[in-house]
Order: sequence, then structure tokens, then C-alpha cells
Amino acid sequence: MHFRITDGTVAPPELTGSVLPVGSSSDSACQGLPPVSVDTLSPTKECVKDYIHHIKSYMRDVCCSMRGGMGMESHYVDTHLVQRKLLIKSGKNANKCLEKELVILSDSERKKAKLDRSQLFHNSDSRLKQSVTLLGKAGVGKTTFIQHLCLDWASGSLPQFQFVFLLNCKILDLTQSNYSLKGLLFDLSMAPRCKDSDSVFKHILSCPDEVLIIFDSFDHIKDFEGLLQSPAKSHTNTKYTIKQLFSGLFQKEILSGCTLLIATRPKDVLNQVLRKVDSLLELCGFSPEDIELYTSKYFGDASLQESALKQIKNHRYISSLCSNPLLCWTTCFLLEHQDSCNDDLPSTLTDLYQRVTSKHLQLASLENSSLCKNRKQLDIPQLCKMAWEGLENHDTRVNPASSTELLDCSLKSGILASYKASEHQENHFVDLFTQNLLSAVHLVQSKQVNEKMVVANSVVHQKKRKVQGESQDVLQRFVTGLVFQKAADGVSILDSSVNIKAKRKAVETHLESMKPNDLVPARLLELFHCVYETSSAKFAKLLLKNLPDNLSFYGTQLCPLDVYVICHLLQQASALKRTFSINLQDTCIPICGLKELVGLKCIKSFWAHTADTIGLWEDLHQSNDELNLKSAIEKFTLHPFKATQGYHIENLPVLVQIHREKKLPMSEFVSALDEGVPALRHLQRLEFELGVQNGPELFPKLIEVLPSLQSLQHLDLEKNQIGDSGAEKLAGVLHFLECLKLLNLSQNLIGDAGVEKLAKALPSVPSLQSLSLYGNVISDSGAEHLALVLPDMNFLQDLDVKFNKFTDIGATKLSAALKNCTGMKSLELWNDCIPYGVFEHLRLQDPRIRSL
Repeated sequence: MHFRITDGTVAPPELTGSVLPVGSSSDSACQGLPPVSVDTLSPTKECVKDYIHHIKSYMRDVCCSMRGGMGMESHYVDTHLVQRKLLIKSGKNANKCLEKELVILSDSERKKAKLDRSQLFHNSDSRLKQSVTLLGKAGVGKTTFIQHLCLDWASGSLPQFQFVFLLNCKILDLTQSNYSLKGLLFDLSMAPRCKDSDSVFKHILSCPDEVLIIFDSFDHIKDFEGLLQSPAKSHTNTKYTIKQLFSGLFQKEILSGCTLLIATRPKDVLNQVLRKVDSLLELCGFSPEDIELYTSKYFGDASLQESALKQIKNHRYISSLCSNPLLCWTTCFLLEHQDSCNDDLPSTLTDLYQRVTSKHLQLASLENSSLCKNRKQLDIPQLCKMAWEGLENHDTRVNPASSTELLDCSLKSGILASYKASEHQENHFVDLFTQNLLSAVHLVQSKQVNEKMVVANSVVHQKKRKVQGESQDVLQRFVTGLVFQKAADGVSILDSSVNIKAKRKAVETHLESMKPNDLVPARLLELFHCVYETSSAKFAKLLLKNLPDNLSFYGTQLCPLDVYVICHLLQQASALKRTFSINLQDTCIPICGLKELVGLKCIKSFWAHTADTIGLWEDLHQSNDELNLKSAIEKFTLHPFKATQGYHIENLPVLVQIHREKKLPMSEFVSALDEGVPALRHLQRLEFELGVQNGPELFPKLIEVLPSLQSLQHLDLEKNQIGDSGAEKLAGVLHFLECLKLLNLSQNLIGDAGVEKLAKALPSVPSLQSLSLYGNVISDSGAEHLALVLPDMNFLQDLDVKFNKFTDIGATKLSAALKNCTGMKSLELWNDCIPYGVFEHLRLQDPRIRSL
């Protein structure tokens, strides 16, 4: 078997891009940092030197060994890290879910943000990062990455650290308050016993900046509320909880200067910790090249390699699954043990995992027939019940009181894994997928579970607003898949004699009642997956029939498996004569996935990141696929355009250049662009919402773009503090916007100088109906300039200049101009500088003048 235990799960031996070992002498990120040699320690610190040698030797033994007797170095595949950023939100719900605050990068941005392991602990200026979070979905290889990191350190790399302590959060007792910092490091970490822990601990306290503490499987810490409250403050033998010790380390109350590495899943952790770390890194999955490399490493025999790769490549669903390293191992395991090379590969995640889990049990029964001869002796229902009980409590550990035979067989089959805790061995379900599958089997086949409970854990639910964790997503897919799946022949986790018709009918009824139009993007994606797991043409058609015309996956990160499932279901829409517009903004969809989705006949328009869209066009042009290039150009839309992030604007000038020059950046004339970019020609609404921080800086890029937006009708620039200089720039391009009907310049610090420039340009926009200059700093001079041009703005109906700085003088000028504007419906001009009596007099003279 070619895998090892990672983040409490079975994870395949692979991760980051081909790089030098971290901290090697050739590592530029570590240059200038002299290695801390234990041999330079004073004679009185011999015990420290001995312990460092001891712990390095121990880590070399533990971290290089994998299940199946395979070595880390021979089977590890490096993938890459990506630097992630947080969008700090305010408001009462700002701390509820990490993914809402993670900035989802486009495919092109992810390529630019790639890092290698040598940059893990250092910024570009070689400053040490003291807190780093490693994010990654289940099975992507976080623990494997950490094991390789420990192996690097034990082998002489990472010279900036004398000590590395690895803590597995899934085996830490979070309920007790009887731990000291010394106990945390020496008794609870993956470290050998220390003969003179007092002397070594004293040395650690004297050099905290040379200590790395790793918290793996951090998502197993339950109840994140108040995690950073009541931090530990003493290095002595004062007793604390694990949470208090973590809080003390994180907030530098104890061992200040040490480096922390926190590995976790992105959906399952609160922001109160992650928004405060020095660096957020994401561990990415396998690329197609990585899948090929890993498969070749898994199968030693060349003919087996060729056969396995051919089967994977020819099965698009399996290929997309293999982007997850754990699922890639699972696929290889199944290929290795399939009865015939002609056997069909699974077409759903449920089928894959029930086949693999059943095969594990079968192999275990053959290996040790005295322990698990048949299904009854194995007591699979009891194993499934334990999985469900653990899942309910967000726990992967197995009750130690379980039968010895069941535990032994489950350990031999690879369903369970054993971990060494402080005083004893603990058995845990080997990965999230296995525990969820067994839990789903319990829900579907146990007579103690009713239909209501099954429905509650299958598909998605309209009324649930709370963002659910990755585990719940997987459980829903498995439960939905199992109620529609038949038991396989031979040893199987499914019992074909159990009648599940009532539960199947309950799930069918629930599926039929779903209203996709009411689902947020993340839940809509889960509905797609659950319908896919049914393998039912009936429910696929029902989903397609009920989908809204405008599909949105906005803000939901899409992996290759997600893209495959969406495409697989949508390609059946043509038979129903349905077409859709699809929003793929902030989904991180790769170019190949974008190409597949956009190429569907049922997709009439799409909106994706501008840089990725241009990348798609270039890819199609380079492959001489002019027909699909023309279609992709015509399908691209920007309407309505809402810029909330810098990258929403940054790439627009390139798009405008393509539109004007009728060619792509790296090519000559492109016939598909002979009429430019339709998305720019047809854009009618633009909202620029970058705010005080980014608005003034990126406003000039918007000015570059505006002359090409000749169909623009609605331009909202509120709250960007563009000031007089921005107003002047805008005035210079207003005459291009012949169709503009609404212009909102509220709360932008525009004063008299800016209004003077705008006033001269406003009559050149003949279609303007609504103008808002609310909440600026316009005084009497600016009001007079506006009054002079009001009669020339023939179609203007509403002018809002409330809460500015002009007095009764400016108000009177505007009121007088209003008399010559018969088409205007309202003038809002109240502010504190206008005497109330004067304002009331003006309002009585013309009822179009409005107060608050």
C-alpha cells in the first residue's frame, strides 16, 4: 500500500513543486542565516546536544516510514504552495467562516502566487515568519508535507531551528487542565523521552527563536469560541488546558519568539486565529503531470504503470478525482487489486470508496482468516455505528472498549490507524472519507435510524444558512449515493439483505422538493454533487428543469472534480432545450475547466475573471480552434459589473486594448475579434466599490476603460474618495458616455475645483437623468458652477447635492436655475450650512426641492 497517515487521515506521499530541501545551503531564502550547530554548545549542555541528536534520529525513523514499507523519498511527489490573503470584513458575522474572508485567487493569480518549501518561513526580505497557517482540503497531504518538513530538519535542513516539536491535535486531550508548557513539548509532542528534560527546557527558554512548534490537524480542536482568551502566561509548572497553552504561544505570552506552523482545513476553522497569522499558505492538489508521476511511482512495473495511466486518462471522472492526492492513491489501490483489467472503474465517489473499503476488508480476511473470516465475525454494522458516533461528536477516535477482533481486523484492513498518545495507543478512523462512508452505511442500513434522520444527512437543505464543514459535504454525497447503490458481490460493507426502500423513497421525495433557485452558490454546488452521486437520469433531468436561468457559483472555489460534475450534468440540458448564464467569478476555476464549461452548448453567456478569460482566448487561438474562440468571445459578459476587489479592475485595460486593437496580447490580428469584445460594447451597469483604501489608487485604471464603454447607462462611484483630481479625470472622459443615464459620485471628497471641471463636461452627456453628488465638500462656488449648466442638461430629472458645504447663497443659485429646468423632478439640497428658514422658503417656492 502506497500511502501513510496524514492529518489523521490516510494521505498519499506527495506535495510541493520540485525544489531544493528547505534551508539547504543553496536555499536563497535561508542565506545569511548561519546553521545552529549543536556541536558548538558548551560542555554543560551536553544533555541538550544529546537530546537534539536523539530527536532528529527519532524523526528520521518515524517520518520516513510509510505503510506498505515504502520510503518517503522514493514516493513523495512535490506539489506547490500558494500564498493566500484574507479580506478582513466587519460586521456581526465577520468571524463565522474562514472561506468568506479568504480572497479566492484566479487561476492566473494562483500561478503568480506559487511558492516553494524554501519560502515557507521567510518573507521576501528574508525576515522570519513567526506564525504560518497551512491550509488544505482533506486528503491533499498536509500531514505528509509536515512529515517531509520534519525529515528535512532531521536531515540537516532548516538550520534556523534547533528544536522542532510536532503536535497531533486529534490525539490531544482538550478537556483537562493539567498541562504545562514543558509537558506540552516533551510529553504530548511526537518526540522521544528526554532524560534531563529540565535542562533541555531551560535551554529552550533561553533561545525561543530557534524553536518550531507544529500543530497538525488543527481543525480537530473543537469549540473555537474564545480560543484566544485566557492565554497561558507562565513557563513554569502552572497547569493549563491545551487551548490556553496554544493561545499563550500564539499571542507570545509564553516562549515569545518561537515559530508556529498550523495545519488545518479551510472550511472548519474560525478567523480569529487565522486572520492574525503572519502568512496564510494553501497546499494545492495534483496537476495532471503530478498524477502521472505519482502513478508511475506507485506501480513499479512499467507495463502496470502504462495500463494504470491509460485507464485513468481515459476515465474523465477518475482523472478529476485524482487531483486530490488521497483519492489518487485510492484509485491506484483499486487498479492494483482489481480482478481484471477490463473491470469498469467507478463513476461516483460513493462507488469508489465502497469498492476500496470492501477490498481492504477482503484482503484483511484473506491475510488473517482467524480474525475476520466472514462478514458476521467482522461485525461491520458495529464498525459503521462507531464511525457515526464519532462523526456526531466531530471525533475520529474509536472506543477502546470495542471488541479486540474488530479493532485488529480494522487495523489490518487499513480502515483504522493507530497513534501513540501520551500514555497509551489510540485508534482512529484513517481518513475523513472512510469514516464518512461507514457513517453513511450506518444511516442507510441500520434499523435504528429512521427515514427522517437519513434525509437530514442527505442532499442539501434549503433552510440551513450556516456554512457546513467539508465532512458534512462528503457525508451528504455518500448517503445520497448509497440509497441508490446496490451491494457488490463478495465481502462488502453493504448488506444486500437490508431493505432500504423506505429510506430511498424519503430521499427521492426530498430531492423532488428541492428549489435550486433558493440556494446560495456553495449549496448549489453540493446539490450538483448529490444528484451526480445518484447516477440517476431522472434526478439529473429534474435538477436541470428546476435550475434558474442565471447560475452562480460566485465565491465558491471549484476544483477539477467540481468542474467535471457541473459539466456532466449541464451537458444534458440541450435535450431539455435549456440555456444558462453562468457566473464563475472568484471560483479559482482552472483554464482547462473554464474551456470545458464555456464550450457547452447550453451556456449562452459566462462571467469569469478577466485575466483567466483572456488566458482562455489565447489558449484557443494557439490551438487554432477559431470556432470555439469566436464562441468564447461572444459568450463572455461583464454585465452587471461590480468591482469590489482590485483585480476586478486591474485587468480591464488589457481587455480594452484587445477590443481596440482587435488582437490578443501575444498575437497578430484575430479574425474572431474583428468586431472587438462584445462584453465591452454591451456593458450597461458598472459599480466601482473599492472604497477608501483602494479606490483612489485604482480609479485611473477605470478612467482608461470608460471611453470604450459606449453603452454604459449606470455608473456608480460612491465612497471611493476620488477627490477633485479624480473628478477632473472623470470630466475628461464623460463625453464618451453618450448613453449614460445615472451617475453617482456621492461621498467622494469632491470640492469646488472638481465640480467646476465636472460642470463643464456634464452637458456633453445628453442622456443623463440622475446625478448624485451627495456628501461631498461642495461650497457656494461649486454650487454656482452646477447652477450655470443645469438648464443645458435637457434630460436630467434628479439632482442630489445634500450634505455639502454650500450656504443659502449656493442654494439660492441652484433654486433659481431649477426654474429653467422644466424636465427636472427633484432637487435635494439640504445641509447644515443653509438656514432652515431660507430652505423652507425655497421649498415653498418650488415643491421639487426636497428635504430629508
